[in-house]
Amino acid sequence: MAGAVAVSLPASAATTTTAPPTTTTTTAPVPPVPPAPPTRPLPSPVSDAFWLVTPAGAVEAYGVPALGAPAGPLNQDLVTAEPTHDRAGYWLVASDGGVFAYGDAAFYGSTGALKLNKPIVGMAPTASGKGYWMVASDGGIFSFGDAAFYGSTGALKLNKPIVGMAPTADGKGYWLVASDGGVFSFGDAAFHGSTGNLILSQPIVAMGPTADGQGYWMVAADGGVFAFGGAAFYGSAAGTTGEPVERLVATTTGKGYWVFMQNGTAEAFGDAVGLVPPAQALLLRPTTPGDKAVTFAFQQLGKPYIWGGNGPEGYDCSGLALASWTHGAGVTFARVANDQYHSAGTAVAMAQLQAGDLVFWGKDPADWTTVYHAALYVGGNRIVESTGNVVQLNTLSQWGLTDIMPGGRRP
Repeated sequence: MAGAVAVSLPASAATTTTAPPTTTTTTAPVPPVPPAPPTRPLPSPVSDAFWLVTPAGAVEAYGVPALGAPAGPLNQDLVTAEPTHDRAGYWLVASDGGVFAYGDAAFYGSTGALKLNKPIVGMAPTASGKGYWMVASDGGIFSFGDAAFYGSTGALKLNKPIVGMAPTADGKGYWLVASDGGVFSFGDAAFHGSTGNLILSQPIVAMGPTADGQGYWMVAADGGVFAFGGAAFYGSAAGTTGEPVERLVATTTGKGYWVFMQNGTAEAFGDAVGLVPPAQALLLRPTTPGDKAVTFAFQQLGKPYIWGGNGPEGYDCSGLALASWTHGAGVTFARVANDQYHSAGTAVAMAQLQAGDLVFWGKDPADWTTVYHAALYVGGNRIVESTGNVVQLNTLSQWGLTDIMPGGRRP
């Protein structure tokens, strides 16, 4: 301790002198600074805002308002979901042409009362949002509201079925696209080319026109992109997607685009890189075992968290993961979260997560016995999990990234 120090003089000295205070400084040892906790990589890229729709009519909102869903069972499964231009509403369309409108999406009519030659496969709203077209797999066109009829392929014998349509910017024409990439133009929609003569690895699923109508892109189920006319090629998602691709959306400049997978994951190209994609309404068709597991998990939303719960009344985190895969996809594995991380299926990198993959939280990324929580990955950085009081939807990064284990598992 620092302070005054008394100094004694010899006995012969007549006086005693106290030395002036002397200050000494003692430096305590500095403890080492612990390293910052590691962060785990998240799946990339992702979409931040979307509605995920199941064919049975369930709608889950991610980063957007929950606007509604059909009540009760549907006559026919849903086949497409389309957002309004301002992203404040959406239409859901069934294979019989039944239309369900939510938010600022208005109802202008349907084919629900008609006997169709072929099922409805797509819908496109007009530029004003005050009407829409529906297209059947034979290219039959049905117009409602201010959507005008310009022609169809209903009387033609097609090599492959129509899978979608896209209107021109002024709404005075539209293109129809078939699964082999055959393109049919009507009204002021100009023909710029097709893949009709190519051998495709995967079928075409959608097309997106440039803003000036001088070109268009087509996208295949594996994310392959084909550009025609004034539409420039900026990249392809072929070979990088695990989920089926659903649509391509161009940026406002036309110098880039997003390729959307059906689970909400989006891959950006051109000047779309670094931009937040516009909110989408996406139809999650239970195609893969993981899709089926997620669909089952959605049906458990709102059920209570019960420690050790295996359903159907309620679940804990690992109980929900196991039940979703067992009942949804017929796949079984270990019951407890840390055992699931250690042994369920195969390991998968976080950047390669697909719908239904299991993700985990633990105290030590190198020690599987420290895992304490499990959830099912949906897509777009979203998960379904049993936590707190109920089964719920959340973001993968809701509690930060320090405890997320470095990889997931695909049962």
